[in-house]
Amino acid sequence: MPISTPIIDIHDFLQLINNPGLIILDSTIDKVDQKLDKTNLQLIPNSVFFDIEGTFSEHNSPLPHTMLAREDFEQEARSLGINNNSILVIYDQWGVYSSPRAWWMFRYMGHEEVYVLNGGMEAWINEGLPVKTDYITPTEKGNFIAKPNNNWFESKHTLLKKLTSPHITVTDARSAGRFNGIAPEPREGLRSGHIPNSTNLPFNQLMDGTLIKPVQELEKIYVGHTEQNKHNIFSCGSGITASILALGAYQIGHKDIAIYDGSWSEWGADSNLPIE
Repeated sequence: MPISTPIIDIHDFLQLINNPGLIILDSTIDKVDQKLDKTNLQLIPNSVFFDIEGTFSEHNSPLPHTMLAREDFEQEARSLGINNNSILVIYDQWGVYSSPRAWWMFRYMGHEEVYVLNGGMEAWINEGLPVKTDYITPTEKGNFIAKPNNNWFESKHTLLKKLTSPHITVTDARSAGRFNGIAPEPREGLRSGHIPNSTNLPFNQLMDGTLIKPVQELEKIYVGHTEQNKHNIFSCGSGITASILALGAYQIGHKDIAIYDGSWSEWGADSNLPIE
């Protein structure tokens, strides 16, 4: 029976560990201001690398982390041995940072049984569980079929049309300084400020160390940002930390969610788009 929430703790994960349909994905990427030491990687046994910045980004786009087209995502997912009935548990080396992006990608592409391990690699290590230093390479292709749910995805064109609608919310995961235009953007050529009518919820407010906070705390944090009966859209710098907000919103029961994939890397670079 599918787990009812998208975030699972280490104990729920261990209940799944011997399931023959389980595929474990490490979706780690470097942070904008912090790089991972890849010389001493510790991995959950049987991990497959989900390469967000490589094979799972559209490199013909000038923007970072652009979502793949349906057929390309399907092909890459199959190459990882992923089937339509696979149970996916995704983690990263930071705790919870890039794993929500991979979660959102699979949900957007129609896969239901996909979960984020709360605490990531640290949660596994803290249990004293065995680690590996190498990824496994799948020997058989999967049969995954991508069925995009466009309600989970926003482009600049669709977002621009919806900006004045009373039926949406737009929440920005960047720092308060960047949102308010008083701190520099880490990427060159971007304007300062934010999307009109958006609110600011820095993604780290959801975190307690390497863990996403419990539901009761998240519910309070999202007040004034999202609403159950609205289409809740999340943005950030390049679509990574917006996915943390989307995951948290889904965890507290907000099912109508979307990521603005281009985020500020696109909106801030286009002088034809309005800003505040």
